[in-house]
Amino acid sequence: MKKNTVVVATLALVSIQTMFGSDHRLQAELKNPNDLPNIVVIFIDDLGYADIGSFGAKNYKTPNLDQMANEGRRFTDFVTSTAVCSASRAALLTGCYHRRVGISGALGPGAKHGINAKEMTLAELCKQKGYATACFGKWHLGHRQPFLPKQHGFDHYYGLPYSNDMWPFHPAYADLPPNSPKRKRGYPDLPLFEGNKIINAKVSGKDQAQLTKQYTQRSVKFINDNKDKPFCLYLPHTMVHVPLYVSKEFEGKSGKGLFADVMLEIDWSVGEVLKAIKKNGLEKKTLVIFTSDNGPWLSYGNHAGSALPLREGKGTMFEGGYRVPTIAWWPGKIPAGTRCDELASTIDVVPTVAKLIGGKLPDHKIDGKDIRPLLFGEQGAKSPHDAFYLYYAGGQLQGVRDRQYKLHFPHRYRTMDGKPGGKDGKPNKYSHKTTVLELYDLKNDIGETKNVIKDHPEVVKRLQAAAEQARRELGDRLTNRKGNAIRPAGRLRVENKK
Repeated sequence: MKKNTVVVATLALVSIQTMFGSDHRLQAELKNPNDLPNIVVIFIDDLGYADIGSFGAKNYKTPNLDQMANEGRRFTDFVTSTAVCSASRAALLTGCYHRRVGISGALGPGAKHGINAKEMTLAELCKQKGYATACFGKWHLGHRQPFLPKQHGFDHYYGLPYSNDMWPFHPAYADLPPNSPKRKRGYPDLPLFEGNKIINAKVSGKDQAQLTKQYTQRSVKFINDNKDKPFCLYLPHTMVHVPLYVSKEFEGKSGKGLFADVMLEIDWSVGEVLKAIKKNGLEKKTLVIFTSDNGPWLSYGNHAGSALPLREGKGTMFEGGYRVPTIAWWPGKIPAGTRCDELASTIDVVPTVAKLIGGKLPDHKIDGKDIRPLLFGEQGAKSPHDAFYLYYAGGQLQGVRDRQYKLHFPHRYRTMDGKPGGKDGKPNKYSHKTTVLELYDLKNDIGETKNVIKDHPEVVKRLQAAAEQARRELGDRLTNRKGNAIRPAGRLRVENKK
């Protein structure tokens, strides 16, 4: 009997190794199935590639983020699905290109659609394994009740339903008298939600100045309250989206202007979250990912960040629009003080977490890939993306790239074209230009300055073939293709709850 037991155990081990490979980390997790890792995603709004110290910020210090990088891994080619708010958030939380889930652009207060109940979010994935879940911050995937976080896997929600400039004091109405009725016709009052209820129907500037602190305090409490069970915390900050606000504790602290003050408070927030994790002895079992939804809103000048040395910013599919500063932290798992230059994306978070916790992905197609080898710094690990599609402006396929090359298709884009941005919360106007068919070698020309299309016809042919696959599945407004694999967004009149 003992001999048979040994044989069965040996066969079981061989079966596991055949199925999962010999990754010692996964084997360790299989020995401790109840010791599930905590998941924390910190998502900053409009943070540029060069807006934190370890990615090149010069005007102010970000000591907590620098320490996080020293203890973790920097991702230098980490990208979002697109360069605008709602679409990039839909991609992060579902593991899909935003086009696939029917969310484009930035949903406003008049929107009657949002994330579809049939899509599986990161929170719903974690709920399969009994995780406590919370979202504290900007949601922007629909402000009607069927689309709010509590209907999509989050136990707790506190925050703004959309961007903080979508209110009567939007810069477009800055020159109107404060009580002008035209303000309200442009945008209604800005609401603050707790759960499904509005707890402040008329958010003021003073209220906005407290948001970073409030999101952070609630995040710390959530970690403390759930230290004995697995948790998933999604912290999508309202800042550094304009209009900028900062608490009195950080007002003027940088001596370098309001944007720098706001960044100091964001850095403080990251420090508080990591401190809570360490205080509760959870650092060895908690994955923290810090990243951004898109690049800086360059027309706002001294109230916007920097994407240098990348080209352009938010609202374009040049690198400055969708490549974002990213740090992954998990002491004992992720090698400290390292960097990854391989292509990875926010759409990879969901499938990677699924592998880490043993969760089941949805039956429908997702686009993200498991990037554990990149996270854990495995020798020779390469990006799992052979092609990455660059969609913007309501369904335009503006480009496609792989690990090294990027092909732009002819399209119109906005640019400051060398002009300075605005000052103190008022933007300067963009100019517009049009690309031709352009190829860039991103490994040797991160700033997209030299079109090398004539030097690499075979690369162009390969990327054009990848683009055709994208057009078949996800469509292309530039070529009037509709796509055969786009799932609809949720709609108020047809939304079916799970």
